[in-house]
Amino acid sequence: MEEKRFIRIFSQNSFGTAMEVWIDRETGVNYLYRRDGYSGGMTVLVDRDGKPLIGEINKWE
Repeated sequence: MEEKRFIRIFSQNSFGTAMEVWIDRETGVNYLYRRDGYSGGMTVLVDRDGKPLIGEINKWE
């Protein structure tokens, strides 16, 4: 079985709205996903210098 590239590391749901943080297993880059009803979007999380937030992949596997 092929391993998934992304891992959900955080999830918060409330009244049809979901906010999740996903980590890319290949790069370690963190993404924020937000869904509200029938729409949603994803964006890269950045640090205070505007660089992509990199997480520890091994911590979540």
